Amino acid sequence: MKHRSWTLIAVAVLIFAGALASQSVPGEAAAKGDDPDARPPVTKLDVQIVQRAQEILSSESKWNRADTRKCPVEAQTFSIYCALEKATDEVSGKFEHRGAAMQEARFVIDEIAPNRKNYHHRLMDYNNDPRTTFADLQKFFHRLQDRIAKRLAEESQAATK
Repeated sequence: MKHRSWTLIAVAVLIFAGALASQSVPGEAAAKGDDPDARPPVTKLDVQIVQRAQEILSSESKWNRADTRKCPVEAQTFSIYCALEKATDEVSGKFEHRGAAMQEARFVIDEIAPNRKNYHHRLMDYNNDPRTTFADLQKFFHRLQDRIAKRLAEESQAATK
């Protein structure tokens, strides 16, 4: 009977430890690779991704103002997030949620969106914000491309030193 009690206690401890390990701790997302402030290095492909995303959203009729961050392959309209996802797939063959182009897009929104503090998902909420206009969207892409080009130049210069 004592042996069985010890076995049950050991099993209970293992279950408790497993449940405790699965709890989210502040900053843990960053440790698991989902850091909302990650700054991966940029490449020339990131400039091409932004250019392609801007082409995808070349007219207001192609803009999906009701983003859910679900990007169906057969979509005819695109949010900022989905245009960047599609462009990344087309240019690099592999979409990364925290890739350089996506992250830099988030940082641009941090700089330009007056309601940023109310956004839960920067790309989705900026896209869906009723105050965001199509002209704002075009300015966003220009600023994003400039930002990536500047980082690319800085990183290239630093690598040659």
